[in-house]
Amino acid sequence: MDEQFRRISRLPPYVFNIIGELKQQARAAGEDIIDFGMGNPDQPTPEHIVDKLVETAQRGDTHRYSQSKGIPRLRKAICDWYQRRYEVTLDPETEAIVTLGSKEGLAHLALATTGPGDAILVPNPSYPIHPYGFVISGADIRHVPMGMNEEDFFDELEKAIHNSWPRPKMLVLNFPSNPTAYCVELEFFERVVAIAKEHNIWVVQDLAYADLCYDGYEAPSILQVEGAMDIAVEFYSMSKSYNMPGWRVGFCCGNKTLVGALARMKSYLDYGMFTPIQVAAIAALEGDQTCVSEINAMYKSRRDVLCEGLNAVGWAVTPPRATMFVWAKIPECYSDYDSIEFSKKLLQEAKVAVSPGVGFGEYGEGYVRFGLIENEHRTRQAIRNIKRMFKNDGFA
Repeated sequence: MDEQFRRISRLPPYVFNIIGELKQQARAAGEDIIDFGMGNPDQPTPEHIVDKLVETAQRGDTHRYSQSKGIPRLRKAICDWYQRRYEVTLDPETEAIVTLGSKEGLAHLALATTGPGDAILVPNPSYPIHPYGFVISGADIRHVPMGMNEEDFFDELEKAIHNSWPRPKMLVLNFPSNPTAYCVELEFFERVVAIAKEHNIWVVQDLAYADLCYDGYEAPSILQVEGAMDIAVEFYSMSKSYNMPGWRVGFCCGNKTLVGALARMKSYLDYGMFTPIQVAAIAALEGDQTCVSEINAMYKSRRDVLCEGLNAVGWAVTPPRATMFVWAKIPECYSDYDSIEFSKKLLQEAKVAVSPGVGFGEYGEGYVRFGLIENEHRTRQAIRNIKRMFKNDGFA
């Protein structure tokens, strides 16, 4: 059939599938691939959270349809978390909504609020759902190059605003950033809010890595900025902080209009997640936070082993101050390779899987992303394999 599906046709081939298929082929052939490709936490969910899920699931009254915007107690726990963490006061009825992970929430917010003819500002490189959630909604994307210099970013942002017609409707941010691990301070968000208000632009900030911060860095919330609630919402995911990726629990907080739009869209699309999962999420947010500190320490240890190892073999990288990723510029000695070809080479010759930078946007070309999902022992083996590849090519 030659039938065209308009929304699907706007989506390019998923770049990560190229490496994913090669990885599967290598494993099928019996090769041991050390996989840094996907940001998929490898450790189990803390026991007290699992216990609460089991306890609640054994109650017969928890198996009915839930609420699409989340049960009231979880929304209250979310608002209490913001109050404790950031001294931000939220109304659990109108300014907080539970989502099936932040990815689902972002995509459905895009569908609820944007469509053909709308222009959306998105940093590049970025996590794919940030631009493509809006591509699916039919909106047009204006890419804002995001390097490692904030002044350049704001120059590009102002340029994109003034050169776009119609004027942009929404700006999507993700700090600490996936894939670049770039971190900002509260002053950054203050400038963003001022610019957004000046130009009547909504702001969506993804705070997925709020808890994975190192070396004294603390990730701010955009909702801490005075007046941010007038134009902004923020997403948070429990996937990384609590080792709950498969549970699909996230939330969106902030501006009542945007939260309300998402709630209305979700009321047509789902009945909310399984109630025992929501009750377990309450236990996570309100319980002992030692597990979060332990998860943070684990990723820091993995970061240190990977970065020290890469630097020791001549691959210069900067240890990130947050996230579970290392954004690594392709070594100068391999500068003839683009990010897909270099990722293939690492996979085939060093048995190391990474994500090619171009998969996060054209400005990610020249980089690869390591996810800190292998333990220290496996990471050291990966470093030895990379060192051997360098040596075989005459670069060590």
